[in-house]
Amino acid sequence: MPSVTIRPATTADVVAIHGLIRRLVEGGVLLRKDLVVLYEAVQEFRVAEDENGVIVGCGALHVLWADLGEVRTIATADEVRGQGVGHLLLERLIADSRRLGLERLFCLTFETHFFGRHGFVAIEEEIVDRETYEQMMLSPDEGVAEFLDLAHVKPNTLGNTRMLLDLRTLPVEHAAG
Repeated sequence: MPSVTIRPATTADVVAIHGLIRRLVEGGVLLRKDLVVLYEAVQEFRVAEDENGVIVGCGALHVLWADLGEVRTIATADEVRGQGVGHLLLERLIADSRRLGLERLFCLTFETHFFGRHGFVAIEEEIVDRETYEQMMLSPDEGVAEFLDLAHVKPNTLGNTRMLLDLRTLPVEHAAG
């Protein structure tokens, strides 16, 4: 595994994050995110920085509800793919989720094996009560719409799998960070 440091992203990292995800956007794995969207969400991101100060990975945690978050935009540079950087990022996001008091993490992904190895399971049903669902419907965030499986986002999510991790059943040492 390469020597990397996982740290909170800064605005100085946004261009590098944009570069990391561009290839995945072009490949249809991630939805396009404009620079302005990344700047607006920079506080949600963690980056993996190598020993030379180069950003080689990123991932974000977005809070959806009182007990529910979403893992977003995990990406790694080609030169470190398959070397555990994505794992380190996800472990840090899980630890951040616990620190925030979240009990469940959602992701919408093509990478079902990666997330499955970390305890995520595919879901189909609604996993929030009706009152919470109605409140979440008020959000303008596309990720919330994807979580709710709303019809207007289905063209963007074709082929993706909705997955959920129950942090209450995950051993704490699994997600130390």
